[in-house]
Amino acid sequence: MATLPAHGGNIRSMASALGCAPEEILDFSANINPLGPPAWLRPVVARALAGTAHYPEPRAEGLRRIAATRMGVAPENVVAGNGSSELLYALPRVCAARGLGRAVLPVPCYGDYARACEAAGLSCETLTLHPETGFAMEWSKLEEMLSKPALVILGQPGNPAGTLLEPQRILDLAARHPKSFFLIDEAFADFVPQLSRLGATVRPNLFVLHSLTKFYAVPGLRLGLGYGSGEVCAALAALLPDWSVNALAQAVGVDALRDDAYARQTMDAVKALRSDLAAALTGLGVRVFPGSANYLLCRSENPDAFALQEKLAKSRILIRNCANYEGLDARYFRVAVRGVEENGRLVQALSEIFESAKPRSRSVRKTPAIMLQGLSSNAGKSVLTAALCRIILQDGLCVAPFKAQNMSLNSFVTRGGGEMGRAQVLQAQACRLEPDVRMNPVLLKPNSETGSQVIVLGKPVGNMSVGQYIRYKPQIFETITRAYDELSASAQLMVLEGAGSPAEVNLKSHDVVNMRMARHAGARVLLAGDIDRGGVFASFVGTMEVMEEWERALVAGFIVNRFRGRQDLLGDAIDYVRRFTGIETLGVVPFLQNLGLPEEDSVSFKEARPQGGNAELRIVAVDLPHISNFTDLDALGLEPDVDLRIARAPHDLAGADAIILPGSRNVFADLDYLWSSGLAQAVLASRAEIVGVCGGLQMLGAGIADPACVESGGASARPLGLLPLATEMAVDKVLCQARCVFLPSGEEVCGYEIHHGHTHVLDGQTTPVMARTDGTVIGWGREDAMVWGTYLHGVFDADGFRRSFLDRLRVRKGLAPLNTVQVAYDLEAALDRLALVVRKSLDMERIYRLLD
Repeated sequence: MATLPAHGGNIRSMASALGCAPEEILDFSANINPLGPPAWLRPVVARALAGTAHYPEPRAEGLRRIAATRMGVAPENVVAGNGSSELLYALPRVCAARGLGRAVLPVPCYGDYARACEAAGLSCETLTLHPETGFAMEWSKLEEMLSKPALVILGQPGNPAGTLLEPQRILDLAARHPKSFFLIDEAFADFVPQLSRLGATVRPNLFVLHSLTKFYAVPGLRLGLGYGSGEVCAALAALLPDWSVNALAQAVGVDALRDDAYARQTMDAVKALRSDLAAALTGLGVRVFPGSANYLLCRSENPDAFALQEKLAKSRILIRNCANYEGLDARYFRVAVRGVEENGRLVQALSEIFESAKPRSRSVRKTPAIMLQGLSSNAGKSVLTAALCRIILQDGLCVAPFKAQNMSLNSFVTRGGGEMGRAQVLQAQACRLEPDVRMNPVLLKPNSETGSQVIVLGKPVGNMSVGQYIRYKPQIFETITRAYDELSASAQLMVLEGAGSPAEVNLKSHDVVNMRMARHAGARVLLAGDIDRGGVFASFVGTMEVMEEWERALVAGFIVNRFRGRQDLLGDAIDYVRRFTGIETLGVVPFLQNLGLPEEDSVSFKEARPQGGNAELRIVAVDLPHISNFTDLDALGLEPDVDLRIARAPHDLAGADAIILPGSRNVFADLDYLWSSGLAQAVLASRAEIVGVCGGLQMLGAGIADPACVESGGASARPLGLLPLATEMAVDKVLCQARCVFLPSGEEVCGYEIHHGHTHVLDGQTTPVMARTDGTVIGWGREDAMVWGTYLHGVFDADGFRRSFLDRLRVRKGLAPLNTVQVAYDLEAALDRLALVVRKSLDMERIYRLLD
């Protein structure tokens, strides 16, 4: 049997054994405040660093005065130590000097109690407490063991069981046995609301330990206090060297003892988290012992604690095996109470080990997510987000963008009539998704110096001043997270964008778009800075310095954006930032001119042009309830001789020179819509050229089958019957980039395919119109070219092909062809070019590893 660690929190040893970084370990073995350090920690430490060139107070006099005032005792009744462990090991030496030769330890208890006594030369006698009684103290037996004077060490609450003792019974016992000495360990007492603290009671044979490292989540700083008689405190101080408590720890201790709000918040949070975790573990069949601390003692019969420890380690989760606690055995383990998501991971991992058939709720893993935040506004977050979306799409994953809150005067109207930020429309295009208001659930449109129209999920909810909106944010955050959860449920990966800077200290308390959103999404954060503005490296450091510890933990890397020059000149600065913050720079993106991407103000989708005008050609796209791949229409809408319209009723097709049936995410449902709305009949009666793209091609055919129920759920379809084609839906999706030839003219067209259907020609008059360069036909049409369709998305993005298509319409209408390209439009290529540059600039392998 392997030797068990004496303490929890041994994450470095575990990380070494697993071959991973310590920060990848989810540590349930150390009982640290699940809220993490207070928000003031880093500023206090930074301020105290200025004084490290001088010795701190030798005996932490200032800290002791504040502790004494808080506890209601005199400063001479307080002693400070380098962690409460230092005081724990010193107190038995004081007792030994007073002639005590034995110690009494109710077990199970913290292992250092016995080690401290043995180090002082005291013999240890144990009183075994029993699980059948919840490890309740057996007071009569304890008193029997005090027939001879002894040092008694009691945990309040106890470790590992978390049981509480009645403070008055401790005081009464101490009064009855004045020759014995009582050491009360209140290391976790701060987590217990309204507990009567024995440190406030000065008795000659009583000493109380108070650990600040657990409650304030600063175990690395080492800070403990002890309360007792002046004589005992002086004897302890005589055993400790001067400057035992360093300047940083003293400074943190002063602010910690003054922070009542953090204390109240912690007690409320831990109570709820402990209750939920205990219920979840009990539901898995684990015996959970009642306790009052920020940890739970558990018992598992099969598998035992050794097996659980080993299996959980494979998921990089560390628990405290309690087999080496006297009075316990291999069935017992202890888990710290952590945050909701972390507790959920533990429960999920345990449920898999126990092969639980219980449905999972909050423990289900979130969709992996990465988030782009900036050092400032206009740091290039939107473009980088679009680039990452396209890169991830190219790598074969279904990806979606998200920005919780956008502020812009310019909005975009979706097919459903909702408004959203245009940057998310471009990002949706990069993902080849239809814009969805859930991608940008809150849009603010400023209408005064201090107020905005607030648009939620595409609909205005009113005008609000800054103060009104701040008060509205708690309610709106529920809407934001619900939109995110719905959207992410249908994606394999999410790319989020922040707003402004996460370092805006005046906004952080009511943040809904940066770190708070990242925490909800479980997203790792990349911080991007615009080096073209200057000061980027100082901003990286400064931004990290004003973050709270939980925010810093989310930051996974820096990105230097818009760099002009030689990257090798940045090496020293990048190394400095890494040494200062511990965060790697994951890429340097060059300054990109003439991206070929639409500006946020010019992105257009399904916005019908004004009626009339000088446009000589009318092209009508049929609006479908499940329309997909809307970018197929954008290039046509930019042509000066085209009036691009949207048809939602049969009369909208009047006067059309060409009718386009676009892609569809549900061909069966959309065909039902076409027939029931009368649009199908109007298409068949039209004399316009009819073009189908992807799903539209399938609609033009004579038959559609769906044996695997990919789209239809068993429903039948009634296609338009304009081409002798039959399509069968397949589970496997065709997803590829395609270089094709339009066969009637020999022109090259580039785009992509994404479809479930496989189409073949039936008997009848049809001809291939489009083929990949490998010869695979992906488009068919009538010989007179009045009806044709293709699986190629982006078919109209090529400038030359688009112009030849339009000129053919012009000639048919009796107009002279223009013959030359009028508008250059190649958004797909522009996004691909952007993705290529950014892919080369970023360490994508590292980024994918961050996403696990």
